Amino acid sequence: MNPDHLNTLQRVLLITGRVLLGLYFIIPGITKITGFGDTGVYMTAHGVPLVPVLLVVTIILQIGGGACLAVGYRASLMAFLLAGLTLLISLFMHDFWNSYEGLDSGHELQNFIKNLAIMAGLLFVAGSPKAPARAPADG
Repeated sequence: MNPDHLNTLQRVLLITGRVLLGLYFIIPGITKITGFGDTGVYMTAHGVPLVPVLLVVTIILQIGGGACLAVGYRASLMAFLLAGLTLLISLFMHDFWNSYEGLDSGHELQNFIKNLAIMAGLLFVAGSPKAPARAPADG
């Protein structure tokens, strides 16, 4: 494959991955606004402290951080912050090791493992060097 085509393909794949990861946070952030009360009840049931404050912070991080990640603005920092948020959400909200009435622990385990994969992608973005704007010119 021509090196210029490979560089273009890599950039397209990186941008597509960033956009998809960004959407993964933007859409739930919006649903937390429309379902603010229900989300707060769910968080309270899982023992999350300071629910109103942390729910607002989560919404801001999900929508703002997801949008920044999608467009590539401070992508490494946003990916790192979103990985931390995902870890906290996993530990508090998808705590499959606890039992809750009406919740399936198998489903929570699946969400926990899915979030580990999302965190892996985010940490990869956070640790990746910034992609060059264009292929280097031949000497």
